[in-house]
Amino acid sequence: MRSTDSNLIMLTFYVIGISYVFNQMVESIDDQVKLEFNKASVDEQLKEKNLHEKIAIGFSLKPSYSIENPQDLSMSVENKSQNLAIYVDWDNSAFEEFDGTSKRVIRKSPDIIRDLGVSQTPSLVVPGKTLRETITSESVLQRDKETGTYVPKNAVANVLKWKTSPVRAQRIQFNEFNDRKRIFSFSLDLVLRLAETNLGIASGDSTPPICVIKCPFTVKKLPWTYALPWNKRR
Repeated sequence: MRSTDSNLIMLTFYVIGISYVFNQMVESIDDQVKLEFNKASVDEQLKEKNLHEKIAIGFSLKPSYSIENPQDLSMSVENKSQNLAIYVDWDNSAFEEFDGTSKRVIRKSPDIIRDLGVSQTPSLVVPGKTLRETITSESVLQRDKETGTYVPKNAVANVLKWKTSPVRAQRIQFNEFNDRKRIFSFSLDLVLRLAETNLGIASGDSTPPICVIKCPFTVKKLPWTYALPWNKRR
């Protein structure tokens, strides 16, 4: 065998080996997703209800998450008014998921041991203060048989459930998402009860007794290069 042929064979095996190692490296990197909160939509809703100078709603999101996360969301409700009591009604608030189903919002405590069917006390935000809470969806939590507590088992934006869905159309949509050809959308429908502080929970005529603010989110798949430790966009 000529030396040139031998070198060509060695080069071929070398390229194959490098390609295999590279593919294994890519597969070992966690799939990353990005959650985006449409704050402009929320601000517009508050403006339409003449509440934009009284209430501010925000979420603290990371630049990226593993596709299995986040299992909860950190949110804030600021009372910018001087005489308005804001009650966040957790039991009537809900997550609208990708498939159109609605799941109750759960305000997380350090150790959720109660039955999820038990009512949640509304949270009061007094004038000039900000409520900060960690919330999740009822669909995220499952009861641990050994400890008796409820623990998170999947993500709030659970795109993985469509990966193995019995519905073919949903599996196709997951593949499109995985190829970065589409995004998924979901929302938090936040129920607020409003009252003048000098009148109590029975609101006066100056503010509505209840309002629903839809907080929209989008989920998109990030390229695998985003997970590399030297990527400056992280």
